[in-house]
Amino acid sequence: MGLWILNASVAANGNERLSKHILTEDGIIAQIIDASGGLPETAGHETIDAAGRLVSAGLIDMHVHLREPGFEHKETIATGTRSAARGGFTTIACMPNTRPVIDTPETVKLVLDKARSEGVVRVLPYGCITKSELGRELTDFAALKEAGVIGYTDDGVGVQSAYMMKQAMAKAAAIGMPIIAHCEDDTLIEGAAVTDGEFARKHGLKGIPNESEAIHVGRDILLAEATGVHYHVCHVSTEQSVRLIRQAKQLGIKVTAEVCPHHLLLSDEDIPGLDANWKMNPPLRSPRDVQACIEGLEDGTIDIVVTDHAPHSAEEKAKGLQLAPFGIVGFETAFPLLYTKFVETGRWTLQFLIERMTSEPARVFGLPWGKLEVGKAADLTIIDLQTEQEVNPDTFLSKGRNTPFAGWKLKGWPVATIAGGRVVWSE
Repeated sequence: MGLWILNASVAANGNERLSKHILTEDGIIAQIIDASGGLPETAGHETIDAAGRLVSAGLIDMHVHLREPGFEHKETIATGTRSAARGGFTTIACMPNTRPVIDTPETVKLVLDKARSEGVVRVLPYGCITKSELGRELTDFAALKEAGVIGYTDDGVGVQSAYMMKQAMAKAAAIGMPIIAHCEDDTLIEGAAVTDGEFARKHGLKGIPNESEAIHVGRDILLAEATGVHYHVCHVSTEQSVRLIRQAKQLGIKVTAEVCPHHLLLSDEDIPGLDANWKMNPPLRSPRDVQACIEGLEDGTIDIVVTDHAPHSAEEKAKGLQLAPFGIVGFETAFPLLYTKFVETGRWTLQFLIERMTSEPARVFGLPWGKLEVGKAADLTIIDLQTEQEVNPDTFLSKGRNTPFAGWKLKGWPVATIAGGRVVWSE
């Protein structure tokens, strides 16, 4: 049975919106017709009246942590994909720093099988660059590709050896696959929990300097130039990294990059105290870095927005800023945060934001999703742009409640998510 979504408001040029009726059949968008012509014949179909709410292509998040296998007390593929659906995401790419890590075809199969049986949205796994993410020996890239990974990353740790990273890039380039890099020089970060800035000085804490990220970005850009690989920079957070990526793109080096909502919205000067819900990696940087990341996204230096959804248990986060693990949840607040901060205020157009969370991630990673067009996958998100709600972590579908945004009043909340023509979450 097909599904008609009636009276959908579809983003067009800039902030322009068109009223459409959308028919999905067999998991595909079958028709998009002008709503001004009246209602279509809907007999034999399910219907949803969008009532003028925004309907976009399903959101795509290319950097998430589902924690399974090994850390099911933090999140599972079942809870994580439901949380993603509630946030409007229909495709998510999960990082391999699980236990065991995703460094063998068997673990890839385990994740994909779980996603098929228990997940509600599409899950694309990454494979590790090095065995056990130890930085000592490369994984079998070809076998991991065959098993279904979409790229290679040791996310959670930087590959410390330039020799190892160059070998990885050459190997990935040879089989047409991307390297996705967590950029961090371990020799500069030991024992630090926050950025080297105002907050660290005020509280007498050791800081993580900007160079710890940018040194790897610069190194890897040179290696990407030498090997011809598609090199993608994870969670950019510093002005120096933005500058290096901008220069690399101007030189025609095949580099792309992502940024998280929290690095566009918060600086270390916003941290209220020693609350571990404000501890993430990369850490919140200076206001100058925030501005550089915003401008980098706006001018195309940074290509896409990701959440880096990183759930932890309340017990882990209760250990305090110094001892708690890095990371915050992101699925259920990402779109409302960015819509309220940037679109409602007139800095960005609605179309700009939607593209950075749909068609641009698809372009960067060569994926067939992320477009609201006839013949494309029926992955759709219905969003209420009018109703203001408060962020309430107690209502999250994720197991994680670790967010610095509790209590924020936001607009732009997803109200229904359709994946492959099936309603997988609805308010």
